[in-house]
Amino acid sequence: MRENRDANIHPDLQKERDKCTFDPLELTYFLDGGQEKTFEKHAREQFFLTDPELKDTVPNEYLSHKEKYEVAVRKACLIMKKIREFSEQGHGGVDSYRALLGASLGSAVLKDGNPLTLHYVMFIPTLMGQGTVEQQAEWIGRAWTCSIIGTYAQTELGHGTFIRGLETTATYDPDTQEFVLHSPTQTSFKWWPGGLGHTANYCVVVAQLYTKGECHGIHPFIVQLRDEETHEPMPGITIGEIGTKLGMNATNNGFLGFNKVRIPREQMLMKNAQVLEDGTYVKSPSSKLTYGTMIFVRVVLVQDMSVYLSKAVTIAVRYSAVRRQSQPKPDEPEPQILDYVTQQYKLFPNIAKCFVFRMTSEWLWDMYNSVTSELESGDMERLPELHAMSCCLKVLSTSDAAAGVETCRLACGGHGYMACSNLPAMYGLATAACTYEGENTVLLLQAARYLMKAWAQAVATPNELMPTVKYLAKGAKEKDSSVPWKNTIEGLITAAQMVAAGCVKQSYKNIEKRKSAGHSPEDAWNLTSLELVKAADAHCRAFVIEKTLSQIQAKMKGLSAPLCKVLIQLAELYAVDWALNHVGDLLRVFIVISYIISVYI
Repeated sequence: MRENRDANIHPDLQKERDKCTFDPLELTYFLDGGQEKTFEKHAREQFFLTDPELKDTVPNEYLSHKEKYEVAVRKACLIMKKIREFSEQGHGGVDSYRALLGASLGSAVLKDGNPLTLHYVMFIPTLMGQGTVEQQAEWIGRAWTCSIIGTYAQTELGHGTFIRGLETTATYDPDTQEFVLHSPTQTSFKWWPGGLGHTANYCVVVAQLYTKGECHGIHPFIVQLRDEETHEPMPGITIGEIGTKLGMNATNNGFLGFNKVRIPREQMLMKNAQVLEDGTYVKSPSSKLTYGTMIFVRVVLVQDMSVYLSKAVTIAVRYSAVRRQSQPKPDEPEPQILDYVTQQYKLFPNIAKCFVFRMTSEWLWDMYNSVTSELESGDMERLPELHAMSCCLKVLSTSDAAAGVETCRLACGGHGYMACSNLPAMYGLATAACTYEGENTVLLLQAARYLMKAWAQAVATPNELMPTVKYLAKGAKEKDSSVPWKNTIEGLITAAQMVAAGCVKQSYKNIEKRKSAGHSPEDAWNLTSLELVKAADAHCRAFVIEKTLSQIQAKMKGLSAPLCKVLIQLAELYAVDWALNHVGDLLRVFIVISYIISVYI
């Protein structure tokens, strides 16, 4: 094993590192995607983290709200400039953008959010995904060079995840060939877009499209918010910042209202749906094509949550290695708190979750790119599956990461409550993700709609099921779902799938039962919503357990036996942790459950 001794390393920490059964550098290369990627990452960290202009002269906690924003804007602008410099030195630009705008390196420099994040993560991707070739040529170049700064305004004061309920209107005027944007009520004001408060001068606005007296649902429009020279609001625009929050206070979230603001017809993003000069509406091949930006952000979120949890558990494990407490044996020194089983129970499953989310995010990213390519050729067969999986994986990663960061904070006692531990700030970043880009309960219900359709298909035409729900075919065939317990990782995967299939089946039956009793389909759905949420959660956890193992097995070639063993153990630990937290569900499925309890407790 590679020696890694340093006189400045605490002896207790070094003692734990010396127990490692594999080469940590091999794991680093594995996680980074190869030795070259690791060198690139280290060069990037050196380039950005050693710049004195990016270091805090005053701790963020001691700044006013205004000062936090001013520091964040200064740093964000410098970061974008340095990314271009780094690229000119021969280093990859895309990886730098992902690192600096995401949780890995970005949150190290901008600890309370980045006011330019939405410009790169939502504004530009929307132009690329929803704009025509001509619109892309007009806008993307200016956006990429930051000649204009954009954001994405969808959520309103009165409506968030329920985007069909948005109230902002865009009414087409054929006489002038313009859209008239209007906020008819107070609740129709856009609320929450990052960078909107003081930073952005352009915006993609999602509004209800009206033409020839008919509403055609939500569509995206490019709107100038502020003068490019003076930065003053454009006529008819009401704009400002919404105020302080639990965290992410440098993100510069804002509000936006329109008073009959006119924009040219060409500023409706028309890659999918179109409005012709005379006001004729040309329908999109699928209304779901407008969801591309949201799916993209949810994919990115799964990656970021893995990073946030990784940072938190690293802090907590290192603290637990050097912190000594109590004296259970009078004649011996105080033990490291890492030796207490209760501490291990708090931390070790969260280590496993870091790897699980990392593996799953890679699969989701590959699927997103694959489906996006298929959409370009008009193939939308896998879009519903991608939407469902991005919904439930966003929920699982954000909820588990937020809970995991808080568990790590509590595991550090009073020191975890100190701002200098970075755990409180990290919790603010992680828990915010449980709400933005789709409130978690609502997203589980969206995934559940897909599962209800999949169950009906499993009963009628099981051979046509998509890959992530193929296991439902077995559940639909089984008259008696009780099966013998198998004490293997494969057995745990089967267990999770059987639990999920049982939850999906029961939800489907309850909806049909309630409809037969006279309830409307909508009321039957609402009355079954608790079961549906549980079914979506169970489906996602079963998928994560199975996909983590398959991802690890696919990558094992070329890895050393000791590292492969540990990676498999992490997958098993996640699966066992799931089983121990869902014993009640397992009891409903398996004849023998006492065996798992006797073995693993």
